[in-house]
Amino acid sequence: MAEFTMELNDEQKEVRDWLHGFAADVIRPAAAEWDEREETPWPVIQEAAKVGIYSLDFYAQQYFDPTGLGIPMAMEELFWGDAGIALSIVGTGLAAVGVLANGTDEQIGTWIPQMYGDAGDVKVAAFCSSEPDAGSDVASMRTRAVYDEAKDEWVLNGTKTWATNGGIANVHVVVAVVDAELGSKGHASFIVPPDTPGLSQGQKFKKHGIRASHTAEVILDSVRVPGSCLLGGKEKLDARLARAREKAKKGGERVKNAAMATFEASRPAVGAMAVGTARAAYEVALEYARTREQFGRPIIDNQGVAFQLADMRTSIDAARLLVWRASWMAVNGKPFTAAEGSMSKLFASETAKKVTAQAVQILGGNGYTREYPVERMHRDSAIYTIFEGTSEIQRLVIARTLAGMPIR
Repeated sequence: MAEFTMELNDEQKEVRDWLHGFAADVIRPAAAEWDEREETPWPVIQEAAKVGIYSLDFYAQQYFDPTGLGIPMAMEELFWGDAGIALSIVGTGLAAVGVLANGTDEQIGTWIPQMYGDAGDVKVAAFCSSEPDAGSDVASMRTRAVYDEAKDEWVLNGTKTWATNGGIANVHVVVAVVDAELGSKGHASFIVPPDTPGLSQGQKFKKHGIRASHTAEVILDSVRVPGSCLLGGKEKLDARLARAREKAKKGGERVKNAAMATFEASRPAVGAMAVGTARAAYEVALEYARTREQFGRPIIDNQGVAFQLADMRTSIDAARLLVWRASWMAVNGKPFTAAEGSMSKLFASETAKKVTAQAVQILGGNGYTREYPVERMHRDSAIYTIFEGTSEIQRLVIARTLAGMPIR
């Protein structure tokens, strides 16, 4: 087990500096254009693939970093560049985590490479869990998966929403109900291979922020996938459902479902994204306060501005520490006994919203225009308190964990 540390090692620092350079030289110059276009920035993703950032190898190296700091460090630097473009680069990772968390070794080896493609033929993947009537309330999910034993196929029907890369993905990972009587315990995850008949893109959303990231509905109309596309395999699913039914009869403890396993693994990473956006806005505000003069002196000489910057930096550092702690715990098998993963996501996402708003205020009228990036950063920050569990859901998870109550 790696000891928890607040200091990156030399190799991690080298990777951090490399990512920072890519974010500064490639992502930032393209940010305003792709935000306005509201389209997937394929050229930037391709550039990331060429240098090795958008690849299975890079993701795996960071994911399996024994300190747990590889993923949050990478997320912070990329999202420091721009949240919308960075989400287009890392959005495939959520689907990959879904396969890593629930799949067999064979499934991991087969499908994750197809999620990324290569520098000459870039692909993306989508994780599809939320539905029009089932966002945070995963127990209300309506998408069904029915097993056709004669053909060893699963038939999926339903509508997914808020899917990053939904409809344009090469590989979709879909969470569906296999036993409605068990509620959220009766869910399973499925791989939908490329060009599978019956899967189509529904509405593409025009969003307040992260506009360079494609978000859409995914329609599943009698989508048939081989039995081998059930993540974890049918034997494992049958055993899990049997345990859930037995515990339901006894009123026993909850069983973790596939979607929740994915979210728990990814929440600290979302916190790191928020830290990156907050840090970017803070740095713009700090530089502006140092150079902008009013009444014959830089505005940072005014206590009202200086104290805001002090609070901004303190909150950003605190958020990063919570994210790093949760990431280290997750990689080293430490249970989240106080919902530390949700704590990190909650605090970091709220920090991003607050810090970006303060940055707009410090820049005044300039901060409200698109001539300065804090306007875009402020819009982008709103998503962190919503996706992968709203702030209200994070507080519920934390409170119920502290109380020793089941998370529903």
